[in-house]
Amino acid sequence: MNMERFRSLATILFPLIALGIFGGCSGARNEDVLSPEVVRGVAVTSARRATVPDYLEAAGTVRASQTSQISSQMMGNIVEVRAREGDRVARGQVLAVIDDAQPRAALDLAGAGQRAAQQQAVASESDFHLAEATFQRYQNLFDKKSVSPQEFDEIKARFQGAQARRDMSHAAEAQAQAAFDEARTAQEHSRVRAPFDGVVTEKKVDAGTLASPGTPLFTLEDPRHYRLEASVDEGDLGLLRTGQPVTVHIDALNVDLAGKVSQVVPAVDSATRSSVVKIELPANPRLHSGLFGRARISRGEKSAVLVLHSAVVERGQLQAVYVVDGSGIAALHYITLGSLQGDQVEVLSGLDGNEKLVADPGNQELNGRKIEARR
Repeated sequence: MNMERFRSLATILFPLIALGIFGGCSGARNEDVLSPEVVRGVAVTSARRATVPDYLEAAGTVRASQTSQISSQMMGNIVEVRAREGDRVARGQVLAVIDDAQPRAALDLAGAGQRAAQQQAVASESDFHLAEATFQRYQNLFDKKSVSPQEFDEIKARFQGAQARRDMSHAAEAQAQAAFDEARTAQEHSRVRAPFDGVVTEKKVDAGTLASPGTPLFTLEDPRHYRLEASVDEGDLGLLRTGQPVTVHIDALNVDLAGKVSQVVPAVDSATRSSVVKIELPANPRLHSGLFGRARISRGEKSAVLVLHSAVVERGQLQAVYVVDGSGIAALHYITLGSLQGDQVEVLSGLDGNEKLVADPGNQELNGRKIEARR
């Protein structure tokens, strides 16, 4: 009887004991798994709301204020190219030479015609002076009744004829001079020259190329004056005025330049609903055409969420911060950043402005870990 009671009691107690043992072991393991790793001595900061300057950012491209597409004014084969990309040239300097055999022959012919006309003018001038002197003598004699009217009329007619021939010879001389000047100009067009001091930024031809009027041979720009040509939405054009100071950031040079609005193009693009704004830039030897730039145009103040720039971590092309909750657990929150404000950066989305953050996580992986702040 006692044995039967023992067996019954064992049957009831054994599962309970086993459940307690294994349950205790499982609880210990779960506690080990769920306990977060503690990271000590971490600097903690806070996101905060603040009133900051509000800027319109307009992207654009740096261009030379003076740019010229240099073309030939005559047709002919290029026999020599004297400039290449990067060369600094002076106004009037020859950049290319075109075969001038034909215009040179025309110039020689015009020169011969000019000399013949000049000789004819000299001869007619001599005849005129002789006829004029004779006419004056006969005029005196006629006044004294010493010659007949018929003789005087003959001398007068000769004088008038000499005067007409002189005038015609001078006109022919002027015409020959114009033809010579035209031929000389045509011959001069065989030399393609720089229209102003500048830098050759593009060379489109080589020796042997057939040049024709209107076809660009070189691109020349003035490196002393550059400007940013930026697009601004039509709704923001009221923020701009001529002469307004504007800060321009050149990304490739990592430099801020003090620019000035020189022109707001009055035409608005119907496709983009934007207009071009031209901003003059100060002289800088590192500037050149084609650089990307961003103009910062003030439009007052705004409320923004700011965090320390050091609190931001990069995850590929994304930015994030470690937010520390009330239990001290860090969680990675992805955010959208705006402009820099000194050592802080504006957060456009992802934070409310009252979160506690890890101030400088560096390369540490803190997601899900318990943070013990540095005292």
